[in-house]
Amino acid sequence: MAESYRHELLVHCYRLLGSYDDAEEMVQETFLRAWRARESFEGRSSVRAWLYRIATNACIDDVRRPQRVLPYQLEPASFPASALPAREDVPWLQPFPDVVLNRIEEPDAVAVRRETIELAFLVAIQHLPPRQRAVLIFRDVLGWSARETAEAVSLSVAAVNSTLQRARPVLREHLPPHRSEWSARSSTAVEQELLRKYMAAWDAADPDALAGLMHEDIRITMPPYPFWFEGRHDAVRSLAANFTPSGNAYRGTWRFLPTTLNHQPTLAAYLKPPDDTTYRPFAFDIFRIEDGLIAEITAFEITDITPFNLPPHLDENHER
Repeated sequence: MAESYRHELLVHCYRLLGSYDDAEEMVQETFLRAWRARESFEGRSSVRAWLYRIATNACIDDVRRPQRVLPYQLEPASFPASALPAREDVPWLQPFPDVVLNRIEEPDAVAVRRETIELAFLVAIQHLPPRQRAVLIFRDVLGWSARETAEAVSLSVAAVNSTLQRARPVLREHLPPHRSEWSARSSTAVEQELLRKYMAAWDAADPDALAGLMHEDIRITMPPYPFWFEGRHDAVRSLAANFTPSGNAYRGTWRFLPTTLNHQPTLAAYLKPPDDTTYRPFAFDIFRIEDGLIAEITAFEITDITPFNLPPHLDENHER
């Protein structure tokens, strides 16, 4: 019975923690706690509500979990003269595989509304204390009543309402302007066409075409590297350096596979080293697109392709 809620509990824990790895661990902890407390379940609430309460408290109780971040939260934008090392001491925000999101069926589709799983939302909600984070998710994302939320987070109804009033302004302050008003939508044909043009500009090694797809104030981050780029000029400059094998530090060639992560348009980047015939997973480039142009690219190194339901490699004959 509990297993049928695994995927939506994973999404819930991910929203609270900003980490796919930590969310998986907390779902296992939830099932363990539920098993130990199974005889105390009296059926006064649904199994789903009972499991959500256990999962939420497991996440809140685990005070070791630090706030997850992206590079622009740590230092100003810059263009380093030479490559800087990755920072493994930083609790980086992690992407979430859409293959999990797509397994959640009605009536719980609200649990995977795009605006509440996007990276911009995850960054913003990390600014809230854990209990405020939980209250906002239950009330504004999952649509639970104040009474249901109060039971889930062990607060009074009045305290839930007060907590929500404090949380909402902080969230709005840290969301991008176009994300202050949520509206459920999926990846559009316009966004997919923009990805196609991006890949074509890359294949043609055309920096001007690439620049034409970007907002003037575009931001590019590449966790686990702390530096980041802001503005069209530096964004194009950073990307153009990787157009050809002779220009990039990896001395390799690239292929891109369109996909989605966090319900956002994404390119899975595969790299073929010199003297090899196989393209291997390298990074996920997750795009935030506003008004038909690229507003942000967040590039995550791929350490394990398994959760994302993508091919482990591409060959020379791969066609997009």
